Amino acid sequence: MAGVRLVTVTEADGDSRLDRWFKRYYPGIAHGRLEKLLRTGQIRVDGGRVKAATRLVAGQVIRLPPLDDELTEPNETKARDYHLTDRDAEMIRACLLYRDADVIAINKPAGLAVQGGTNTTRHLDGMLDALMFDATERPRLVHRLDKDTSGVLVLARSARAATWLAQAFRQKTARKIYWAAVVGVPRPWKGRIDLAIGKGEEKAENGRTTEKVLTKNALADEDEGKEAVTYYSVVENAAQKAAWLALLPMTGRTHQLRVHCQALGTPILGDGKYGGPAARLAGIADARKLHLHARSLGLTTPDGRYLEFTAPIPAHMRATWDFLGFAGAPEGDPFAELEL
Repeated sequence: MAGVRLVTVTEADGDSRLDRWFKRYYPGIAHGRLEKLLRTGQIRVDGGRVKAATRLVAGQVIRLPPLDDELTEPNETKARDYHLTDRDAEMIRACLLYRDADVIAINKPAGLAVQGGTNTTRHLDGMLDALMFDATERPRLVHRLDKDTSGVLVLARSARAATWLAQAFRQKTARKIYWAAVVGVPRPWKGRIDLAIGKGEEKAENGRTTEKVLTKNALADEDEGKEAVTYYSVVENAAQKAAWLALLPMTGRTHQLRVHCQALGTPILGDGKYGGPAARLAGIADARKLHLHARSLGLTTPDGRYLEFTAPIPAHMRATWDFLGFAGAPEGDPFAELEL
C-alpha cells in the first residue's frame, strides 16, 4: 500500500474541475468512490475539504490517500514502465539548458510529446529518470508544450520547487516569448490580440437532426470562449510572403498562439490543423513542420534570483530562416516597453 501522496496542479490543468482531473489521471477511481473519499476528507486540496465540482488552480496541492492500484496514475505508470534507451537518455541530456538544486530547463525537441497517451509511446515524461543527476527523485512537469512545438520547458526538482514554479505560471510572472514563422505579414506590424478561445464544434447531419460534435480543435469564440491575450511583433519579413514573429502570450489557452496567428490572417508555417493549405509556403523544405518555438522563459525565484533560459531554434526552422534570409537573433526584448 502506497503512502499519502501530494500532487501539484500544473498550469495546463488549472481551471479543470476536480472530478475531471481525476478522470484524466486516475480513471481507476469510480465517481461514487471519489465522492466518498472527498466526503470523508481523504482527498483534500491545499489542506481543505472540497467537492468534486471544485475548480482547480495551478500551484494547488492535491492530497491523495494511501490506496493501491486504483490510485495508479496512468502517466506515472507509463513513466515507470517506460523503456528508457541509452540513445534517448543521451538525447534528452543533450537538451539541457540549465540545472540547479531546484530547476532544470531543457530545449524540448519538436515532435517529442511531453506526456504519454493513446498511440504515444515515446514521451518526455518517460525520460525524466535520465535528468535526475544527483537528486533522489525524478523531476516534475509543471507546464507543457505541444508535441510539435520546440523550445524552453522547465522542470521542478522537488515538491517545493513545483509549487513556486506553478505559482509563477498561474500569476503570470513567468515571461514566455515564442518565435514563429508565419505565412504573410500581419498589419499592423506590432499589436495585441485579445480574442477568446473555446473548444471547437462541428455540426454533423444525422437524418433530419443536426447534432453538435465536440472536436479537439481550439476555436476563436468571443461569446463562450475563455479570455486569451497575445502580444506580437514582426522581427523581420520576406517581402509580403512571410514574417518572423515574436509572440508574448499573457494567457495559456490550448493552441492559443496558433489560433491567434490564424485570426490575424497569418497562420503559422506548417500549421495544417488551423491554417490548412494557407499554412504552406513554396520552396520551404519542411513546410509541413510546425514553425513555433518557445524561445525564452524568465522568472524570479523565491530567494530573489532572476533566471532566464534561451533555446536555439530547431534545424527545420533554422533552414527556413536561411531560405527566407532572416538574420540572427534580434537585440533586446521586443516587448520591453510593455507595462505588464
